[in-house]
Amino acid sequence: MLTLEKFEEAADVVKQVTLETKLVFSDYLSQQTGNKVYLKPENMQFTGAYKVRGSYYKISTLSDEEREKGLITASAGNHAQGVAYAAKCFGAKAVIVMPMTTPLMKVNRTKSYGAEVILYGDVYDEACQKAYDLAQEYGYTFIHPFDDLAVATGQGTIAMEIFKELPLVEYILVPIGGGGLAAGVSTLAKLLNPKIKVIGVEPAGANCMQESIKKGNVITLPKVNTIADGTAVKTPGSNIFPYVQKNIDEIITIEDDELIVTFLDMVENHKMIAENSGLLTIAALKKLNVKNKKIVSIISGGNMDVITMSSIVQHGLILRDRIFTVSVLLPDKPGELSRVADVIAKEQGNVIRLEHNQFVSTNRNAAVELRITLEAFGTEHKKQIMNALEKKEYLPKLVRTSL
Repeated sequence: MLTLEKFEEAADVVKQVTLETKLVFSDYLSQQTGNKVYLKPENMQFTGAYKVRGSYYKISTLSDEEREKGLITASAGNHAQGVAYAAKCFGAKAVIVMPMTTPLMKVNRTKSYGAEVILYGDVYDEACQKAYDLAQEYGYTFIHPFDDLAVATGQGTIAMEIFKELPLVEYILVPIGGGGLAAGVSTLAKLLNPKIKVIGVEPAGANCMQESIKKGNVITLPKVNTIADGTAVKTPGSNIFPYVQKNIDEIITIEDDELIVTFLDMVENHKMIAENSGLLTIAALKKLNVKNKKIVSIISGGNMDVITMSSIVQHGLILRDRIFTVSVLLPDKPGELSRVADVIAKEQGNVIRLEHNQFVSTNRNAAVELRITLEAFGTEHKKQIMNALEKKEYLPKLVRTSL
């Protein structure tokens, strides 16, 4: 079903609703990895993600009768916006079931395209079952977010664009949630160049495809736990599974902490906002054991709400030792706070919060605790400040930072 002819047809169709997301060469990531790294910024699409490709192509293949029944889907956000926008283009009603945990921005954007949004369940799989129930009850036409060959064909058009810009591409990194994007991209990539390597990337806390490939058949994870909400899927698609099994060369998993620091990298070095699922392929670059290769990382989306963004920035600064908290003991007498502040100032540390605990010891004259939260330039600067405090015999101890 996933044929070159169908991919070419889909490529012509999706041009009607997609923006041209040209490859971006990354000097920073190329230097970091020893490869030539290009980004495919699907976070720059009108709906903020690649999903509109598969949604629009799938809906274009439906009959007028199927569209007139109304369309329904389940999604953590990006497919929701894709279906809502595509349905609006075709003048069809769209009902979207989204998990209760979906970021507010994705919910509001989906509503803005005229879709009816129903919040249900904690994860995608629960929302999906609700959507199936509603489809049966009201006769809606169900548009699956990933386990549909027409949807996967639409998503695969990304590979067509990559090859047109970079014909000698050697590696493509693609994020995996349910597997639709990976199936489409890997299948078309192998059709165009059987020697190319296509690497799938999953969150470590939601690696349903990796586990399914190990077992040789589709399995369901007992639970998922990841900040990459767009790829928080328990069960991969059974229809697309054979294509992923055949065409994906390797699957890499990424921990949440790796996504957090990768977000900072993208903001600071590329001035680009990508959501956690979109960052998977960037984080995976450091885990590839290759050099001097032409690599494309697909950034699948950029729909992140401001509250999540703020939290990730703060945690990222802590993980990078740009913010840390140190506990020091000092006598409870005038001038001691000033002396500690002077030590920190001489090392160019910037104090952002102080907590004074007089009750750490029964002998206040001997010692009270001062917890200082600081900004630093990184790990080496942090060590420099700690050493300076030790030399002044303040007995500094690192403690968990709470922002």
